[in-house]
Amino acid sequence: MSRVPYVAGNWKMHKNRGEAVAFVKALVPRLPAEVDVALCVPFTDLAETAHAADGSPVAIYAQNMHEQPSGAFTGEVAAPMLIDVGADGVLLGHSERRQYFGETDEALRAKLVAAHDAGLRVILAVGEREPEREAGETETVLRRQLEATVGRIGADQAAATTIAYEPVWAIGTGRTATPELAQEAHAFIRGLIRELHGDQAADAVRIQYGGSMKPENAAGLLVQPDVDGGLIGGASLDVEEFAAILQAAAG
Repeated sequence: MSRVPYVAGNWKMHKNRGEAVAFVKALVPRLPAEVDVALCVPFTDLAETAHAADGSPVAIYAQNMHEQPSGAFTGEVAAPMLIDVGADGVLLGHSERRQYFGETDEALRAKLVAAHDAGLRVILAVGEREPEREAGETETVLRRQLEATVGRIGADQAAATTIAYEPVWAIGTGRTATPELAQEAHAFIRGLIRELHGDQAADAVRIQYGGSMKPENAAGLLVQPDVDGGLIGGASLDVEEFAAILQAAAG
């Protein structure tokens, strides 16, 4: 099955509104036709970037959301609020959310269900920490994270969920999994989706690589059969670098 490459930039806590709009306007003319593109932006940038991207292929994602549609949850943002300001989707389960804010697989399952029910697209991040990799526990960690989340939703929603494999030891460190290691993890993830939801979902689901992908290493990673794109951190903050990765994804 042919899957359209999908590259998403995760800005984390960077860019004010003016910078965000300027980025989108500079990016749109550089977009290759053969690649789906998203930007995961801070809450404060959502409305402006959605407006700037209107009419273009660029999807705008939030970086988190609460599982309830409203309520007494000070400091949180709900799916209907994201939709109201023009967001197309949401990034869930990034390792920084898990590490610094204590997000659990159970909490992420609730968010995943709420996002899909609201009509938002979802990128769900999974991945192992360095001690887990060194202990040979990568597949155990991935199985636990995925069985507790996409394993507990329907096959159609699972197929529509983009999974971002992010080896935590490679995020922001400059270290990158070799293309062979990335392919091994991605193949395991696809096999697990096959086990949980069948061939159709496994063949349809797109799996991004999310560990320090840069223009210099993008082509080697993206040519792997189960690497369907990238979740890009630092390199997504620069238009030229991000556009170069999009070109690599386009082949």
